[in-house]
Amino acid sequence: MRPFALALLVAIGSLLPAETHTLTVSPQSICWGYYWSHARPALRIHSGDRVQIQTVSGNPNRLLASGLRPEDVQPALKEIYEKIPTGDRGPGGHLLTGPVFIEEAEPGDVLEVNIEKISLDVPYAYNGFGPTTGLFPDDYPYARTKIIPLDRERMVANFAPGIQIPLKPFFGSMGIAPPGDAKLNSAPPWIHAGNMDLKELTAGSTVYIPIHQKGALFEVGDGHAGMGNGEVDVTAMETSLTGTFTFIVHKNAFIRWPRAETRTSYITMGFNEDLNKAVDLATHEMIDFLMTEKHLSRDDAYMLTSVAVDLEITQLVDGKKGVHAVCPKAIFTSGRNSPMVPTASATR
Repeated sequence: MRPFALALLVAIGSLLPAETHTLTVSPQSICWGYYWSHARPALRIHSGDRVQIQTVSGNPNRLLASGLRPEDVQPALKEIYEKIPTGDRGPGGHLLTGPVFIEEAEPGDVLEVNIEKISLDVPYAYNGFGPTTGLFPDDYPYARTKIIPLDRERMVANFAPGIQIPLKPFFGSMGIAPPGDAKLNSAPPWIHAGNMDLKELTAGSTVYIPIHQKGALFEVGDGHAGMGNGEVDVTAMETSLTGTFTFIVHKNAFIRWPRAETRTSYITMGFNEDLNKAVDLATHEMIDFLMTEKHLSRDDAYMLTSVAVDLEITQLVDGKKGVHAVCPKAIFTSGRNSPMVPTASATR
């Protein structure tokens, strides 16, 4: 991998003012359960632009059967269930808004996605499991969905009497078109990012994704009000969110796997059907970051990962296991924070 370097935000189009766009949910802006290089763009933007994107979550009939009041079912959610043909759904089940086509994005570049703001759109979340999903399908051979009221002023979920969970909204799935021409199931995460279920990706964080198709074709959905690492019954506190994102294309950059950055941490990821292989991927990516950007020797990078980096299970139930390595920024006492993307230039 070529050395990491801080990109000066100057390139073709850098003199153009950034624009702000809005992408709302409609039958025309939903990719139902897939990431795909041939998906028709719902919006075209330029690198540096900001987009406010609405998402929805849930099956209206299932929500009503679980006790949700009819007036609380979003009209946009009902419309997409009524108007998107069955043949246009799947192979996965996520309701993803997009895709957003970024004009400057080309294979070999890196897409930087800055998550500026996340809003809770409805006063409830839901959690559910089924007879063939989750970590323990044999122990729970039936289906159940629970409606969880959200107090958006106090930012807590009222899970049950005497149990309140702090709200930390994030999008379970953010990704771009994968390599090749096949329609990729939205459930397993991969090198295109997608269903990462990484709960650290709250407002103020950044994701870096290697680009495989012209325009990148960004999609987002699977809104969560909060989640426990592992997501063992196959769902989190699922809800409808609106996010505000800024997109920056780093030209001629290279990373192998998605990476992320929060206010306090650098994060590398690994996704694989085998948990041990996911661990290997996340760890090797962290060692590589420490060597190339923090300029540590190979041995010191390995040792620092052992003494300061936390390996955590992201999720266990989406076909591929997820593991993320979390390196605290505070341990680096000299110099400015380093970006997680190797690049010589970025378009903005």
